[in-house]
Amino acid sequence: MSGCTSFLHPAVRPPVHWEEMNNNLFTSVEPDAAEAAGLYIAHCDGGSRGNPGPSGYGAVIEDPQGRVAARLSKFLGVQTNNYAEYQGLLAVLGWALENGVRRLRVVSDSELMVRQMTGRYKVASPLLRPLWQDAKRLAARLDGIEMRHTLRGGNQEADRLANEAMDKGMGRGVNK
Repeated sequence: MSGCTSFLHPAVRPPVHWEEMNNNLFTSVEPDAAEAAGLYIAHCDGGSRGNPGPSGYGAVIEDPQGRVAARLSKFLGVQTNNYAEYQGLLAVLGWALENGVRRLRVVSDSELMVRQMTGRYKVASPLLRPLWQDAKRLAARLDGIEMRHTLRGGNQEADRLANEAMDKGMGRGVNK
């Protein structure tokens, strides 16, 4: 395997590497440019209380006009933090495909997941490898995708949703 991963259907465009897309597809997209490009922006997060421990994910997806199009969250039972991060990404990709989204920027505070998805890190974990493969397969169905890492503060609403999912799954009340 050469390490080259295509995320565009071959009949549509020549193969493009994740890294190339990450660096070139939507560089410094301003809100008006995002709207013109039909770019959806998804913030996703996963977490566990203990590793492994009770886990969940949360995600917020904005349409090209910057309006919230979806809020996703789910309790995952006892899993690892990295498993939860990938489940959040898979939920975002699944939602995007079900809703006709063609271009997507995914923002995550999981540096490991972002680097694995962009091909900078190998996926050694037998638990994560099938999730990574599923994410790559789903991402390949989009016309364009970009993965970005952010610090935890840049993912606050997705983090809140992940924590609410864990609270609900653990039988704790959630104050609104």
